[in-house]
Amino acid sequence: MSRSRLLRRAVLCACSFAAVSTATAQPAPSDSVAAEGIEEIVVTAQRREENLQSVPLSVAALAGDTLRDFQAGGEDILALSGRVPGLYAESTTGRIFPRFYIRGLGNVDFYLGASQPVSIIQDDVVLEHVVLKSKPLYDVARIEVLRGPQGSLFGRNTTAGIIKFDTVRPSQEFDARLNTSYGQRNTATVDGGIGGAIVDGVLAGRLSVGWQRRSDWVDNNYSGVLRDDTRAPQRDAMGGYSDANVRGQLLWTPTDALSVLGSFHVRNYSGTSTLFRRNGLTRGSNEINSNVDWDSVTYDEAANNPQEYDLMGGQVQVTYDFGPTTLTSISAWESAEGLSRGDTDGGVATIAPGQSMGRLRSLDQYTQELRLASNGDGPFAWQFGGYWFQSADITEFYQRTWFLVNAPNLDPNNWVRLNNRNDSWAVFGQGSWQVSDQLKLTAGARWTEDTKETRLLRARPNFPSAFARFVELEGSEPSWDLSAMYQFTDDVSAYARIASGFRGPTIQGRSAVFNSPFTTADSETILSYEVGLKTQLFDRRLRFNVAAFTYTVDDIQLNGNDANGNGILFNAKEAEAYGLEADVEWRATEHLSFTGGFSLLETEIKDPNARAQTCALGGVQVCTVKDQFNTIVLFGANAFLARLDGNPLPNAPEYTVDLRARYAAPFGPNGEWFVTTDWSLQGYTSFVLYESEEFNSDGNFEGGLRLGYARNGGAWEVALYGRNITNEKNLKGAIENHMAAVLNEPRTVGVSFTVRTR
Repeated sequence: MSRSRLLRRAVLCACSFAAVSTATAQPAPSDSVAAEGIEEIVVTAQRREENLQSVPLSVAALAGDTLRDFQAGGEDILALSGRVPGLYAESTTGRIFPRFYIRGLGNVDFYLGASQPVSIIQDDVVLEHVVLKSKPLYDVARIEVLRGPQGSLFGRNTTAGIIKFDTVRPSQEFDARLNTSYGQRNTATVDGGIGGAIVDGVLAGRLSVGWQRRSDWVDNNYSGVLRDDTRAPQRDAMGGYSDANVRGQLLWTPTDALSVLGSFHVRNYSGTSTLFRRNGLTRGSNEINSNVDWDSVTYDEAANNPQEYDLMGGQVQVTYDFGPTTLTSISAWESAEGLSRGDTDGGVATIAPGQSMGRLRSLDQYTQELRLASNGDGPFAWQFGGYWFQSADITEFYQRTWFLVNAPNLDPNNWVRLNNRNDSWAVFGQGSWQVSDQLKLTAGARWTEDTKETRLLRARPNFPSAFARFVELEGSEPSWDLSAMYQFTDDVSAYARIASGFRGPTIQGRSAVFNSPFTTADSETILSYEVGLKTQLFDRRLRFNVAAFTYTVDDIQLNGNDANGNGILFNAKEAEAYGLEADVEWRATEHLSFTGGFSLLETEIKDPNARAQTCALGGVQVCTVKDQFNTIVLFGANAFLARLDGNPLPNAPEYTVDLRARYAAPFGPNGEWFVTTDWSLQGYTSFVLYESEEFNSDGNFEGGLRLGYARNGGAWEVALYGRNITNEKNLKGAIENHMAAVLNEPRTVGVSFTVRTR
């Protein structure tokens, strides 16, 4: 069966389920039954606290404890990938540079100034720069994934969606929690927080800590001549990290109407950037070669891939309740600095060896939001406000010959320095009208102006005078959304939503290090259609939410390689997609529960003129390209440009399935033995713009397991855990011209301990 027919049948099945659910929905359960059923999930997807089942858009919600289970083995924010339907994440720049995709929309660009269509929002503050998006998650209360354009209410406009993290806030009630774990390769994690009243009724505080570390465990087996500061051969040369984080919060409530929340956080990180395994793939296959090991590489350059960053920031949220309305002000500042260096050819190379380094000299991001919202339970609710954003950074890029202290071709000028700046402002508003007991209409609108500029502060010698050293782009667009939600019963509702989104123009300046001009992409816009069903069935023991969607992105921003092999930005005419996603929670018995979901996705680039450079090394195409391509001669060697029309978007899995289960058996007074397991399965995913036999994955899966004992309703618990328990070796990415593979992490087994006051 073709993928298109499979997707169409899945949509029909979901619609059939909707009809049956509406016809057979049970009446609202009594309190005693509800206590044994699934819990209500409260989200803030519309900047108000609402029941997940009442929000007219596709939202997935995860509790903080679920994330902590995933991260016990040392995983970072990428642990969310594949565990939320419609959400995918990856990185080829280590733990400091995650890239996110929702419903297939994302950006594969590894440039430090890259723009992404997925927004990360933590405690109501948008994190725009790619380094800020890597902020560790600790003492988190809730995670929400808002799928589809989110132009009306949240920070930066976004075409793909939002991942929203809410940390535990201070309160007058004492609360303490600590999660710790220790496992193989000296993998250790600490995630905790403690807070409560400082002055009764007036001042409360909370201190949160997050720490992850792992010892270096990957050997560098190279034993030849070293041309830079690399140390080899060396046991346990790389693969480790140390990520230390602290956050402090104070909540001042001098009156019932006024609250002021201030917070400050610091991060210190050092570790290893992504390890590429040269010749990890063989032409004609996407199977990882059997001689590729997790725990060894052969690197002759790049000082064993060091990476280090420091981040800090803070915010002040002021809320004043006037009675009929509430005014909210959010002022925030974020900063970062650091570097990442890597052996980009994945090992010893006789042709075109490579290493590079990106250094963020400084980054400062300032945001201010002011929002006025209605209060009360009347039929009409509204909110409107304004938003201001400014980000400025100094970024440097270094190429191979700058590092070659022991080689005749040392070039101390092989680096550039750039100044990037982004200014944006917006006005927004939303209104909801409860037309009847069953029907609710919601409409929102936003006007955004986005300005970006890049200035070349320090160029390589002989930078061509014909190329601009300063580029400025500006885009401004309206975006809007309209939704209707109909409540058939207390437990079954359906909604329809139309939404538009806007992503401002983008500049890529890294190519200056190759004495090439900046590349740019104009603004992209999206129009999305979505219908969904939200149900709670069988005495509210089963929650089943499903959504079907389709969207078109005009002038989509893509990133590929040009005929010179340099990374470039460009616009394709459009991309289209349609798909289905579902979230399920089932309380099968008092002691057995299941949570999971699935997604189906079909994406397509539609532009007969779009081309991108394919895999080439020394004038030879080293991979098997399935697209039509043109061969040209460049600098005396062959280069190959593939036609992209009809191809799927990169890193857009055709399907994902995730499942989590928990079984608990009572043991003794107030105690229980428990086992939890989680599994994820990922369908065909292309890593690049062109179709090839090699640079894709199909059927990746991983599983986790926890066996433990808990007392007093989880007041404390101890458990044995395993991540990637079947030790699957999955392909997560590739460096094309060197057939270098990027792998997932191997099995990690350890023990965890949790204690909490409530």
